[in-house]
Amino acid sequence: MTDGGSSLPEVRKLLTSLVASKPSGRIAEAGTAFGEGTRAMAEALGPTATLISVELDVDRFMHAREALAGLDVELVCGQWQDLLPDRAPFDLIFLDGGVTESGLLAAVDLLAPGGLLIKDDLTPGRPIEGDPIREVLLYDARLAGVEILASQESAVIVAVRRA
Repeated sequence: MTDGGSSLPEVRKLLTSLVASKPSGRIAEAGTAFGEGTRAMAEALGPTATLISVELDVDRFMHAREALAGLDVELVCGQWQDLLPDRAPFDLIFLDGGVTESGLLAAVDLLAPGGLLIKDDLTPGRPIEGDPIREVLLYDARLAGVEILASQESAVIVAVRRA
């Protein structure tokens, strides 16, 4: 787990692959942090793809803005729930910050059919029942999801919005 720090190298590799699968996609990230995951996605963008990343914490936003200078990414400071809905639908959303069950449901609403929702920083091997994050991403009828072991200490759920 990153405890709010930088993203794991394994997660960055996964993001690179998934963003590359959406060459003309509209990509969003909720929780830029220091911008390492954002950089991985920005470097994998197709020629007509767009990337917006939203960070709530002003200090992290300022750090990320400097670290991501020159990359084709729109970096915004604020609440993603306030800033992303007007830009939806998205072909891929990376939920890299802490998120509640209601936040997950709101993110699903922002996905285009066939869009991917990625949630990292999960403890591997936990049961689905009783875990609101897993319950939404793995049981919501609008999604088809799978939990992937990113490292021995961290899991990622990738879910696709059904048509």
